[in-house]
Order: sequence, then C-alpha cells, then structure tokens
Amino acid sequence: MEVKLINEFLKEIELFKGLNEDEIKLIAKQVEVKEFSAGSIVFMENSPRKNLYVIYEGEIELFKKTRFGEEKRLSFFTKFDFMGEGTLMDDSPHSTSARALLDSTLFAISRDKLMDIYKQYPDLGIKMLSRIAKVVYRRMKQSNSRIVNALAEFKSGRTRLEHDLLGEREVPNESYYGVQTLRALENFNISGIPISQFPALIEALAMVKMAAAKANNTLGLLSKPITDSIVQACNEILNGKFHDQFVVDMIQGGAGTSTNMNANEVIANRALEILGYDKGEYKYCHPNNHVNLSQSTNDAYPTAVKIAVINSNKKLVEVLSLLIESFMTKAKEFAHIIKMGRTQLQDAVPMTLGQSFEAYAVTLGEEIERLEQNAKLFLELNMGGTAIGTGINADPDYSDKVIAELREITNLDVVLSPNLVEATQDTGAFVMYSSALKRLAVKLSKISNDLRLLSSGPRAGLSEINLPPMQPGSSIMPGKVNPVIPEVVNQIAFKVIGNDLTVTLAAEAGQLELNVMEPVITQSIFESIEMLKNGMETLAHRCIEGITANEEHCRYLVEHSIGLVTALNPVLGYECCTQLAKEALETNRGVYELVLEKNLLSKEQLDQLLAPENMIKPHKIK
Repeated sequence: MEVKLINEFLKEIELFKGLNEDEIKLIAKQVEVKEFSAGSIVFMENSPRKNLYVIYEGEIELFKKTRFGEEKRLSFFTKFDFMGEGTLMDDSPHSTSARALLDSTLFAISRDKLMDIYKQYPDLGIKMLSRIAKVVYRRMKQSNSRIVNALAEFKSGRTRLEHDLLGEREVPNESYYGVQTLRALENFNISGIPISQFPALIEALAMVKMAAAKANNTLGLLSKPITDSIVQACNEILNGKFHDQFVVDMIQGGAGTSTNMNANEVIANRALEILGYDKGEYKYCHPNNHVNLSQSTNDAYPTAVKIAVINSNKKLVEVLSLLIESFMTKAKEFAHIIKMGRTQLQDAVPMTLGQSFEAYAVTLGEEIERLEQNAKLFLELNMGGTAIGTGINADPDYSDKVIAELREITNLDVVLSPNLVEATQDTGAFVMYSSALKRLAVKLSKISNDLRLLSSGPRAGLSEINLPPMQPGSSIMPGKVNPVIPEVVNQIAFKVIGNDLTVTLAAEAGQLELNVMEPVITQSIFESIEMLKNGMETLAHRCIEGITANEEHCRYLVEHSIGLVTALNPVLGYECCTQLAKEALETNRGVYELVLEKNLLSKEQLDQLLAPENMIKPHKIK
C-alpha cells in the first residue's frame, strides 16, 4: 500500500488530529500493513503490548475472559477506529483480547519505532501523548458513568517509579504493594481469587514478618526504628488494615514468591509511612533487605501457610461442632419414633429415627479428632532454612530466636524442624490434612445422600422425614420442592475430593530441594476449608434444625415391612419367619397382620416385641 494513501488515511484518525503534515508523514512511514482473516486473533489478553493498531478495513471484536473462562464481548471497532493506544504510554500487557470478525486490514505501528521517534522529536511525542490522554480520559469518563458498584475505586492518577531485576515500572501511588506485586498481577490472572480472600493467610504472613523482624533486631541485624515500624505495620494488618492490598492470585508460579513479595512490599511501604517517608523510598526500609531479612520465600511462605491452616482449622472445628450439636438435638427429638432400617436399600430391621441422627452426630464427631490430629503436623516449621534448608544468609542463632518469637505471637506450640533441608522440600503434612478434609467431605456427602433419600417423595418416595422448604423446586412443575441444601453439600464434597487429588498430585510433583507447587496446594486446602465451613453452617441452620418426622408413616412402613420378621425371629423361629416373609411378599400383605391372622402371637405380645425399647438394643431371649 502506498505511503501517500496511508498518509491521507491517518489524517482522519482521532489519535493523530493536531499533527502537522510532516509529522503525519513521519508516522505513516512506520506503518506496517497487516491482514487478518475472519476469526483470527489480533492480540491476546496478558500478552505484551507491541503495536498500536488502526483499522483500515473490516471489524475487530474486543473481548475479555471471565474468571470462569467464558468470553465476554466488550466492544467492536470498525474503519477509522484504533486499539492498543496504551502501547504508547507504558509496556504493561494487554488487558483484553481482540479478534477479527470479518477479513480485516489493520495498520500496525510498532511501539519501539514510535519510542525512537519520540526521542528524536520530543515535541511530536508530547502532542501524541497529550492526544492519547484526552482519548483515555473520554473513554474512562464514559465507563465511570456506567459504574453502579458502590465499592468502585477511583485512583488519583499519581504514580511512583519502582524498579526490579527486569526494569522500571510505574506503580499507582495509592498502592502499598510494589513493582513485583504489579508484575504478579499481570502474570497470574488465573483463578480470580486474590490472597485477600483468605484473611487467615494474610494475618499469618504478618505474624511471620513480625517474628522475623524481632529476631533480627535481637541479633543486631535490624535497627530499632525499622524494627518498630515493621512490627507496627504487621500489627495493623493483624487488626484488619491493608488486606485489600494483598492482591496476587492464589495460584501462581514461583513457589509463592509473589505472595511473599506482596507481603514484603505492603509492610515495607506502610513502615516507610510510619517512619515519615513516602512509599517507594526503599533505602530507608526495603522489602527484601529489611522485611525479608534472614528469610526466603521457601521458609517464610510455607510457615505462614501452616500457621494459617492451624488457625483456620479451629474455625472449621467450631462449625463442625455446631453441626454435630444439631444432629444430636434431632436425635433426642426423634428418639421415640420407630422406623425401618435399610441395608442395600432393602428393608432390614426396625430402629428409631433418633438412632439414625445420633449415628450422624457420632460419625462427624470422629472427624474433630482427625482434623486436630493432622493440624498438629503443621506445628513443625522450617524458619531459618532460607532457600533450600541450608540456612544461607541467616545467622546461626536466627532459627531458634524466630521460632521463640512465633510461639509468643501466634500462641501456638511451634517447633523447629530437626532437618531443615527435608522440611523445605516436604509437603507431607498438607497431604495428611487434605486427606482429613476429604474424609469429612465424604461423610457429609453420605449423610446428605441419606437425607435426600429419607425425604424423597412426598408421595412416591420414602418420605420418612421432611426437609424445611427453602425455595420452589421447578420452573415447570408446580408445588415441587427440592432438597437443595443437601444437594449443595454434595457438590461441596465433590470439590473437596477433587482438591484433595490436586494436593496429592502437587505434593508428588515436588523436585529436589523445593516443591514449587505449594501455591496450588495452599489454594486447594483453603478453598476446601472455606467451602466446608460454609456448607456445614448452611446444613445445620437451613436444613437439620428444621427437619420434621412423619411419625405415623414411619410406623406404617415398619408394620408393613417384610423386614419385620427379623425382629420376630427369636420368638417364632427362622422357618416360620421365612414362610411369613414369603407369604407377605406374594400377597402384598404386612407381616404384622399375618401374625395376628394366624394367631401366632397376640396383639399385646406383638406390640411388646415391636416396642421401641425392645427393637433398638440387645435383650435377653427367653
């Protein structure tokens, strides 16, 4: 395509209005014509920004993937529109994706070439950036007018310049996190769940950093002013402040480095404020040199995770105890109601409904011991092991001192692992605890299955109990009410079981001196804990507490059950009871009425044998 044609076209583009003829020609010489067939991708979300695109012909769709992997269209552009203007402002990755809807011709202008032009012609650069600022402002103004979320955050626009190994980046001045957290935000848009969703983890990170600062101060490695500022910042985090600054995704590469640096940067920048400096003035309090002193991600991160799991387990056990109490309350309420027990979904022998609910309480009670037993495995820590357990860059006395500080801060009986190299690479405690969560989930799912069966009907099922109605059950069948609470507990159990497999595979995937898969182990365990807590609380309050029994129906099923003969077996004998069962089955009659009809027992004798107190426990056979 001729440069003259490109030159004339660029004059119509909003972005280049205000440029003189020579400046337009200069830009036109940098254009590369690109053809995109319908359906092809122009650029992908999170990919590096390389070009500014101007649409010469065709249509381009702008879209973004939701946290569930679905594509959401944001807009579409046609002739004279442009995309990727942010390329001319910084090197952040694309926040959206673009796809050609029709065969399209685009003018691509390289960021690198434009940067070279800016250097040679600063006045042109100022004009271009001024125009971009106006375009971005107009777009943001239109977007802001649609915001209805009261929690929407408006940034001032101020930034601070920070640098790391890869170069310099501008960080929003309001943010307490820094450049490494910013890169993690760009790299790990994975689950959509930031670490701020798990306050116990944030609090544990603050505890670890506080303990480290105090230990380093005792050893003379950290001055008192810096130590005090770090400790104060950590205390503020423990009191619920700055949790919104912990923004990195729970699932991340780097074995947890992004989470560790997120904590280091937030604490350092808050400490700087306490010391009287501005955020980013790291020569006075540095995320690595001061907050992370004597540590590595490989000991600080798993230590924080373990402390967080122990504390989260306490809350899990509290909710589990509440559920157990709900089942025991129902067990007492239903203690007098006779019903038919079942094995292999067939009539077995009579029991009481109270016994069923007491069994649920007892089986869940066993899980408290299992959870607490496995949570104790997390008391063994590898602080001071630093990178691989050899203790490089840590004082010989640091491990003992930081463990002592952690005992006081956490009120937990934490101990130092006897072999820090082994402790740094081992994730066996997570496997054990995840297995305990799975075991609890399996029992909850089994109980939920039972509740759904026992409440099935109301006319064509067992219908021995009634679950409290929570919502209409069908968009087409009037009057239908579904067992939605047990159903959701079933689904929670499936997720927990799947998370346990993830933990198992991640633990197995550890290589040599470090298991880099700890972030997905962490995410899986915390997700399981939160879902189990929410599910059990819902099950207790919105289901178990409101269950009622169909007492007469339960009695009717006992009296008409074939399985009733088992209770009569010690009195009438096996052969007689076999004939009774066969006849009852063939004639569709109840064993109860056949016994009376054949004068095998009097009604008083039969009722005495079938009395709840004689049916539910062993008794002397005459």
